[in-house]
Formats: sequence, C-alpha cells, structure tokens
Amino acid sequence: MEVNPLKIIHDKDNELSSILESTRQCALSEDGIPLKYKLLIALALDADHGAVEGVKNLAMQAMEEGATKEEIMQAVRVAYYICGAGTVYTAANALRDIL
Repeated sequence: MEVNPLKIIHDKDNELSSILESTRQCALSEDGIPLKYKLLIALALDADHGAVEGVKNLAMQAMEEGATKEEIMQAVRVAYYICGAGTVYTAANALRDIL
C-alpha cells in the first residue's frame, strides 16, 4: 500500500494538516465538475510540474472514479499542448506500470 506523501506533515503539524485537508476537500468536492475530471486536471498539472508520483497517484484515483485509460491519455495530450514535451516524459514515467 502506498504511504501518504504528507504523512510526516500530519504526524508533526496537525494544524497544517487540517488546512491541507480542508483545501483538498474544497478543491475536490463533487460540486460542478465531476471528481474524475478534477483528478484529470490535477494529473495534467502534476505532469507539468514533473511530479511523477503525483501523476501516478492521480491516475489511479481517476480510474477509481471511472476515468478510462483513454481519458488519462487525453489529459496528457492537453498538458503537452499547453506545457510542452516535459509533461509527456513525466507522464510516461508515472503511467508505465498502471496503463
């Protein structure tokens, strides 16, 4: 099982952990845009930022919410179009074992 990358924050700074959780709940609420699409947006942003583990975790979460492999690859295409080739390399590293 994956360890929460923010576990150290939760363990050492409960106030910051609460702020982060509140922000996550606000951003990923089911209001307006369905959760799977919000996760695909976040995946594209993480690809742009070079966050391989973020892309991987978000892809798995998106699939749990019903996203298809094709939808994940479409999110990678959008990231590439807006942000450039580096996003494709990040996504390739993240997705090689899950797609």
